[in-house]
Amino acid sequence: MLLYQRYIAQEIYLFSTISSVYNIKIVTHFIRISLLICSSLFFRLSIAQVKPGSMGRTGNGADITTKTTAGTALIGGGGNVPGAFKWMIAKSGGGDVVVLTASANDGYTKDIYMLGGVNSVETLNIVSKELADNDTVAMTVRNAEMLFIAGGDQSRYMNNWRGTKLNAAINYLLNEKNVPVGGTSAGCAILTGLYYSGENGSAVADSSLLNPYNNRITLYNNDFLQAPFLQQVISDQHYLARKREGRHVAFLARISKDFKIYPRGVAPDERTAICIDENGVATVIGESKAYFIITDKSKMPEVCEPGRSLQWKQKEQALKVYEIQGSATGNGSFSVADFDVSRATGGKWYWWWVDKGKLFKKEME
Repeated sequence: MLLYQRYIAQEIYLFSTISSVYNIKIVTHFIRISLLICSSLFFRLSIAQVKPGSMGRTGNGADITTKTTAGTALIGGGGNVPGAFKWMIAKSGGGDVVVLTASANDGYTKDIYMLGGVNSVETLNIVSKELADNDTVAMTVRNAEMLFIAGGDQSRYMNNWRGTKLNAAINYLLNEKNVPVGGTSAGCAILTGLYYSGENGSAVADSSLLNPYNNRITLYNNDFLQAPFLQQVISDQHYLARKREGRHVAFLARISKDFKIYPRGVAPDERTAICIDENGVATVIGESKAYFIITDKSKMPEVCEPGRSLQWKQKEQALKVYEIQGSATGNGSFSVADFDVSRATGGKWYWWWVDKGKLFKKEME
């Protein structure tokens, strides 16, 4: 508003100067043009004020409603996976896309819109509980036909979004409106019911296996997002690129010990996505590999205690792991709905185990 007032004052001074020199008709025309410019500026400022968190919208300004199909895309970070975006766009019916971030990253607006087939893309930068509890923010998300959660720091999402109207809006999309929802890196981390927050810094494989109770391992149990089929699942990202298999296994050990459940794991590597359809069947899209990890209640860790190295050997058959190499349009199939080993296709089975804080792998014969 202050900018608008300053602009008007400058224009009045200019008009009074030139009116003594030029024809009054020219001056009048100049005034009209200037007022139109000022009105447009004031309108844009007003829109920005009533659209909290928005970093801009590309495409058609009018919302549309399309027929959608549920699906969840878990992306491992490290770069875009165009095939995964196209998979979600197809399930969106060409509707309106909302991107959520807490780090002012609006690059996905253009990336997704340039793939074509959507009405619009808008990015919301939600950096506080106040914004996450804003009715306009929640309604913008509820009106979306596709939602994508960018990477960054998942503890920001947890601390600022959990228990808010935005939290409820995302769960509404996942379980009632049934629209495709995806996330990359930190956005992927929070899409599983069991999740690692990273609030005390990033856990690494070696220290996690040597002490699965070190203070960087912070785990939560179904108190945030509720994606279908993922309540007993924990994901990890940047999997091979950052050698995170060991810390993921430590997460699974801790969950089994602390929460008294038998967790499962899913993990896409960088530039790779696990795309789960409305029936809970996953395919792997992208350049690298993805992993599906099965724990067995009869093969729980032998040693999982504070200050001690993890021991999860079980005759070198502690964890059953399925590996699928991705492709541009999707490769392999795995039932995330029930982790039924008989339904897995297109990949390889491995045994993983931990002996004295060191992870071992062996391909099944």
